[in-house]
Amino acid sequence: MGADRSGLTVRFRIDLGAGRAVGPGKIALLEHIGARGSLSQAARDLGMSYRRAWELLEALNRSFRERVVATSTGGRGGGGATLTPFGMALIRGYRDFESDIQSRATRHFSRLTGTSGPQPVAPGALPTPVTRLNARARAARALAPAAKSRK
Repeated sequence: MGADRSGLTVRFRIDLGAGRAVGPGKIALLEHIGARGSLSQAARDLGMSYRRAWELLEALNRSFRERVVATSTGGRGGGGATLTPFGMALIRGYRDFESDIQSRATRHFSRLTGTSGPQPVAPGALPTPVTRLNARARAARALAPAAKSRK
């Protein structure tokens, strides 16, 4: 999902108990696996190591009774990764819930921030990979527009 026109963004994680969780990073990984058919390519697309992607995928597969991705071992023709029907349903359920939360947050906070409704997202568009900023980077980014306008 992304920010609406005001920049309002809701990010959430669903904790399933016993150290199991589903959040935007794991869902983005599943979406990229679905689009690319490859765990290694999905990892490259998201700027993460193959090992980290494999760990996230294994954590997801252990979190549910059904696997979210079926993998095949590499070899002469190469391996691959395919979303299972359950994996597709997990993505769809997460994104539907995210859309609902984003709409509710926009309605709720728009009167406080003076902004309008959510910005439409192109159908089938993959979400932008998540970038986490530390406090120093956020401060630098916040000052950047002010510095440009002084020139």
